[in-house]
Amino acid sequence: MQHSAPVAEDNVGQAPLKCVVDIDTSTAPPAEQFDLYRSWNASLVDITLLRDKYDAFPARQRVWRLGPLALLSLDYRGNGYRRRWSNRKDPVFDHWIMSVPLKLLPDGRTTDLGQFHWHSLAAPYDAEGEDDGTLALILPRDFAFSQRFDLAVRPEMAPMIIDYIQLLHQSLPQRTERNVEHIATATTSLLMACIAPSRDHLVEADEPVNAVIMARAKRIISAQLADRDLSPEKLCRDLNVSRSRLYRIFEPCGGIFNFIRRQRLLRTRDILADNRERRSISLIAEEWGFMDPSTYSRTFRREFGVTPKEAREVGRRLGLELSSFSGGDMNGNGPPSLNAVLANHCVMPHA
Repeated sequence: MQHSAPVAEDNVGQAPLKCVVDIDTSTAPPAEQFDLYRSWNASLVDITLLRDKYDAFPARQRVWRLGPLALLSLDYRGNGYRRRWSNRKDPVFDHWIMSVPLKLLPDGRTTDLGQFHWHSLAAPYDAEGEDDGTLALILPRDFAFSQRFDLAVRPEMAPMIIDYIQLLHQSLPQRTERNVEHIATATTSLLMACIAPSRDHLVEADEPVNAVIMARAKRIISAQLADRDLSPEKLCRDLNVSRSRLYRIFEPCGGIFNFIRRQRLLRTRDILADNRERRSISLIAEEWGFMDPSTYSRTFRREFGVTPKEAREVGRRLGLELSSFSGGDMNGNGPPSLNAVLANHCVMPHA
């Protein structure tokens, strides 16, 4: 007797990894192709041509979702137009971008890798280029929670990151959906090793152990974030570590108290940015341990640069932009867009 169910079970996750966004400008008349290309990521950056006349602008954008990360490939070879791009003055997203401009041969092979760039979508940023394409790794804001608007990449590590992004892109056709978690973990580990800490390095021999303790502590904090009794003493008991070691591990984040407070602020920001949420700001703040509305508002603004009320308005605007965006979304309402991919792993809001 043949049994088909186990075969189907074994095949779960074995499907090739597919890009969740695959769009090109061929759907538009030649004279309108640049405007279509520009609209793809209008919620992230403003793009302008530094030469006014063009016959066409052939371009293709693909995005692969790798857990909380995303890999973006932009191909616009042969158009010969220098472009300027800059972050939006009223940013909707606050992700980190690590990008590498490319020079490509007609057969798609890379002939040269440009200068490695990294920046936050929430910070002012301007650049120019006349390349044939771009590979970019997009990371959620809380990937490097101890650094606000700059990632201090060790200079000697930049070539390693460039090579890794290119190799990761080249390997995706051989990957399956089951590989995603491993890819995300390996990528995160590599990048964190390349980012210089803002304070003195911990003793090198302690780093692997401390990384494990921090990961366990973050899981406990996330699970108990609403608990008013959550404290360093309780964490020490749960982790079976000394208070001094816990403080030393979280020192690069500004201390354990600061880390817990920021996670609670992030949680309130997620809720405020959900356009389905109708509770008052003070009730939401109180739920997460902020009993005084004035203190909460000042702390929130100091952390994120906007007031809780402004964060709520941005969340509603984001909801409107995603629902009306011509590229569709990730819920089956038309072709998916990069906006929807990032919204699924955006510090503000969580889907």
